[in-house]
Amino acid sequence: MVESSLSAAEGSLLGAIDLGSNSFHLIIARVEHGEIRPIHTLGERVQLGAGFERGRLAEDAMARGLDCLTRFAQLLESVEITGIRIVGTHALRQAKNRREFTDAAEAVLGAPIDVVYGREEARLIYLGVAHTLADDESSRLVVDIGGGSTEFIVGQRFEPQRLVSLQLGCVSYAQQFFPEGGITAKNFRQAYEHALLEVSHIRKNYQSKHWNEAVGASGTLQAIELLIQHAGWLESGIDRKSLEKLKKRLLEFRHADDIDLEGLSDKRKHVIASGVAITMAIFHGLKIETMRTSKGALREGVIYDLVGRLTHEDVRERSIAAMVSRYGSDEGAAQSVSDRVIWLASSVARSWNLNDQHIELAAWAGRCHEIGVAISQKHHHHHSAYLIQNTDMPGFSQDEQEIMAVLLRGQQGKLPSELLENLPKKFHDSFARLTALLRLAILFKWSESIESIDDISIAADKKRLIIYVPSGWRKTHPLTLWEIKKSKTTMSKLGVSVIVRNQR
Repeated sequence: MVESSLSAAEGSLLGAIDLGSNSFHLIIARVEHGEIRPIHTLGERVQLGAGFERGRLAEDAMARGLDCLTRFAQLLESVEITGIRIVGTHALRQAKNRREFTDAAEAVLGAPIDVVYGREEARLIYLGVAHTLADDESSRLVVDIGGGSTEFIVGQRFEPQRLVSLQLGCVSYAQQFFPEGGITAKNFRQAYEHALLEVSHIRKNYQSKHWNEAVGASGTLQAIELLIQHAGWLESGIDRKSLEKLKKRLLEFRHADDIDLEGLSDKRKHVIASGVAITMAIFHGLKIETMRTSKGALREGVIYDLVGRLTHEDVRERSIAAMVSRYGSDEGAAQSVSDRVIWLASSVARSWNLNDQHIELAAWAGRCHEIGVAISQKHHHHHSAYLIQNTDMPGFSQDEQEIMAVLLRGQQGKLPSELLENLPKKFHDSFARLTALLRLAILFKWSESIESIDDISIAADKKRLIIYVPSGWRKTHPLTLWEIKKSKTTMSKLGVSVIVRNQR
């Protein structure tokens, strides 16, 4: 399956940007002979997570990030790419003011930013790493230590089997345990013990008996390997003895600025002590003896995932199918609503400025409109929205799940005044209208066959949705007509007036 997707995208030039808590990375790659070949790569230490207080990104951190993206944008403007995906990780997941940054960043880059949940980040990391390793049946543990979180994945070949994201990262730990760059044996021990406690929560399912080899995927682990190599302790990889030696060398210095170790770049000095403490805790907590590193990472995984989307092997489709199946929804009814949402939205897309992504999310919401019935028929739309927003759904960003949850919450009943407040303001009109279309699609679910729906036409202007019905339709569909009239007040709150007229 992987080979067929790559061959179908042969020659495509794709881009990915990883907005990490410590560094931002851009990769532009061409798909050639079943693999991706990097054409351009850029990376900058931004430390977006630095100065994070009371759940908010610091102003200077956001300014550094936007300056970096301005430079990325110049490179992107110089090449013609088939597609790009921009992914935000831990710092943006946690930030209450993340939209302040993402709105400005999207304006700079001219593309949407997907802030992903920890498990989705882990999936993408594994995808990037797996393509750099032998395609065999060996089970492997992949570890990626980031600026704000660390991802752990156990998988085989290209399929992750267990994924988890823990809140331990080299930037956050540097701030917490090595304030202002000071290094002491006590601070190092506290960082190690805190990380070891976090790792203990996943020990049962991630320790060495569950995999054959351990692979490190982050800049932190690659930096540690490089220090070990320059010291002459190992030719490649990381082991316990070398970590102990590296710890002793680091504790010879009182401040990060004083660290003088061959192979250590200046940009890593302030996070290397916290990175080593976290790595030692992972080795001890999961009983790792040795680890090799991989150059594959999140950004490469994003590229491979983008290849799948462009060749109709979108993992999001599998996630939706799994939700429908898991909660025992009527698959025929679910698909019926989805089809009608697409029909309605496509009919008015130009008038209402709805793009393909908007329509796709509404269609997926239509597929899931009744999953909440598994909890209770009463207020099932509340339950459907909750399940979509709080389930790990591979392939989806936080915003995408929040948007689908909003559509599902608004599919019937009274509309809460705060329905759209968690969505970007620039999309309020679009998703209010899509909510109206989902409500209407549900009204049509049982009253029209897919064949007879073709006899109906739809038109729209700024606030009106006009449904043109054939002669005699009103007499044979009194319930549908009554439901449309009954929804008039609710639809008006969504900024839509629904009018039924006879065809000429």
